[in-house]
Amino acid sequence: MKKKLVSALLCATMIATMVAGCGSSGGTQKDDSSSKTKTEDTKKSDDTTTASSDTEFGKALAQVDKDLAPLPKKDSGMKLAAIESTLSNSFWVTMQEGYKDAAKDYGVSIDVQATDSDTDTSGQLDILNNMLVKDYNAIAVSPLTEDCLISGIAAANKDDVKIITTGNQVNEDMLKQAGGNLDAKITVDFYNQGVMGAQYIIDKTGGRGKVAVIAGNEGGTQADARRDGAKETFEKAGMDVVDVKQCDFDAQKAYDATTAIIEANPDLVGIACGNDDMALGVVRALQEKNMKDKVKVVGVDFTTEAKSSIEEGAYDATVAMSPYLMGREAVIIMLKALEGQDVSEVGDSTPMVLVDKSNVNEMSDWK
Repeated sequence: MKKKLVSALLCATMIATMVAGCGSSGGTQKDDSSSKTKTEDTKKSDDTTTASSDTEFGKALAQVDKDLAPLPKKDSGMKLAAIESTLSNSFWVTMQEGYKDAAKDYGVSIDVQATDSDTDTSGQLDILNNMLVKDYNAIAVSPLTEDCLISGIAAANKDDVKIITTGNQVNEDMLKQAGGNLDAKITVDFYNQGVMGAQYIIDKTGGRGKVAVIAGNEGGTQADARRDGAKETFEKAGMDVVDVKQCDFDAQKAYDATTAIIEANPDLVGIACGNDDMALGVVRALQEKNMKDKVKVVGVDFTTEAKSSIEEGAYDATVAMSPYLMGREAVIIMLKALEGQDVSEVGDSTPMVLVDKSNVNEMSDWK
């Protein structure tokens, strides 16, 4: 990949992940009924989402609203909810911001809740089940795995609550067997994110040498696709994939895995990671072994922490996606579904940008 901006604005109708993966969560509190972190926005109709149309983010924001036209009416009085992964990851904090700002733009309320960790599948189902007794009209979910929310989605269908998936998807065969269905899907080309990261390493190393892949939680839509995209791209280029580790989007697990990998493979030249949290754990391990200059590290998400590390020259590159726009799109899709608009044929319009030190300054307002 070239050092200049590599932008793939995939323009159909959806934007997603984000998955996942990716912070301080000011303004959160604990829900006594579910012991899960939540925030709630009350109804407010003034527009809050603004961005310069000259920046990459401004262009992406304008494209999202254009793709989703006709847009829903404002001030409908609908009650929305959304379920994310852990707010200890700044990716999900930014997505929460997208949900809340869009809800304000459209004059509706939204309750955003999050799991305690990236692997808290039972906790995520508990959140969904608890939401079903609160009279929400529609709920957006980002499933931790493809099967963890099946029973909850089927129950929501029976209660006539609209359900959409955002980024991470569910096993639709299993859902159908449970008597359930989705009203809409916001998809992301997670596989291509893995491809883009691996290709960056291939280009920087001449496609020669040993590489490794640090993946998220096995069974997660985004984790598996990013892992497979990176691994298969390395293999097609003839690089030697010496190890693939599932690290559950956890920086410490990625640090530990990297320490073991480089001890066994001191001539390693690159590591592709499933998100920025893990990638920064990898960078730390390499720095402590004085190997960072020898090993290229790429991740996914473009979190605030990742941006700072790239600017400092410690972290090589990341595939930026927009959790903020993903949250915005989810609100719009939920409202369109509640109006009876057809949202079944929505495609993939995820902005993805390969960011390294050469173009990081051009991404100052990206979120």
